[in-house]
Amino acid sequence: PSVLDSFALLSGQLNTLNKVLKHEKTPLLRNQVIIPLVLSPDRDEEIMRQTEGRVPVFSHEVVPDHLRTKPDPEVEEQEKQLITDAARISPDVAQKQIQSLNKMCSNLLEKISKEERESESGGLRQNKQTFNPADTNALVAAVAFGKGLSNRRPPGSGTSVQSGQPGAGAIIAGASGMQQVPMTGAPAQQQPMLAGVQMAPAGQPGKE
Repeated sequence: PSVLDSFALLSGQLNTLNKVLKHEKTPLLRNQVIIPLVLSPDRDEEIMRQTEGRVPVFSHEVVPDHLRTKPDPEVEEQEKQLITDAARISPDVAQKQIQSLNKMCSNLLEKISKEERESESGGLRQNKQTFNPADTNALVAAVAFGKGLSNRRPPGSGTSVQSGQPGAGAIIAGASGMQQVPMTGAPAQQQPMLAGVQMAPAGQPGKE
């Protein structure tokens, strides 16, 4: 019974309020000034939710800014000055200025879009993989550990070295450095060079 009595009381008050608001002599609420009755420096979650996180508190510092219906006096003066200057410009000059401003804005937008496209393409080039990790790992394993290499040699690839000639391997190894250098005073004769050492020709004694 107490709940029903309270509900009946609330229902009657709501009906009375609706009748007052719907009366033709009641002024529009949008033309009324909102007066803050409760100001608190504490964080209000409800205000945060209603303002989408823009106003965390409803304090003495933010109330004049959020409930102001007119701009600052300095802003009003600047706006009046701009209106006065705009009234002095002829329509033709204003149209030219509008076209010039639109051209500048379009050029700026083109540059910005071009920079964005270049940055996106550069990011794609940097992120694009230019090698195959599997091939790299296989190559490293083959060089470091000999993995995947065959032990068989093709026929004829080996060089036979006689056991009775211990210096034959060194001679063969240095054979790639053989070159012919002409002797001074004997342009017709050429001396062979074996591994950077000049060899005396047959039939001539070595010079000390």
